[in-house]
Amino acid sequence: MQSVVLLIWLTLCAAQDARERHIANVLTLGVGALALAWLLGSGSTWLGAPAQQGGWAALLALAFTLPGYALRRLGAGDVKLLTALGLATDGRYVLGVFIGAGFTSVLWMVMAPKVWLHIGQGLRERLCCLQPGMSNKQPFAPFVLAGWLMTLAWLA
Repeated sequence: MQSVVLLIWLTLCAAQDARERHIANVLTLGVGALALAWLLGSGSTWLGAPAQQGGWAALLALAFTLPGYALRRLGAGDVKLLTALGLATDGRYVLGVFIGAGFTSVLWMVMAPKVWLHIGQGLRERLCCLQPGMSNKQPFAPFVLAGWLMTLAWLA
């Protein structure tokens, strides 16, 4: 059940990022604060890992994303998104999501020029920031969502 809630949250973040190339602080900091409160109150992460693993997962998320932020390849919302995910899960999930997101983003860069032409007009308008060649900095949250789905399948 908890992973379904995280799936809904990541879907909302991915949809907003694909549409606006921005993730609202309410979605990232809000969930991060809730995950931290849960972590401190219950002594475990949202998915049931010990609190210490949630803390390490948040630090791992920062270690993965801050270099990309410093190089202007990731936005601040992406850093907050993965840090909040770390607080809610554990290191296995953060590592799996990051690997899955990297894999799917490279796959999208290769396949997008061919696939984009076959996507319906309405969907293209909603995913406008994912258009190939629009920018060197693609929205990352849709790929985080794909990484989450891959990680759920892998760890299930």
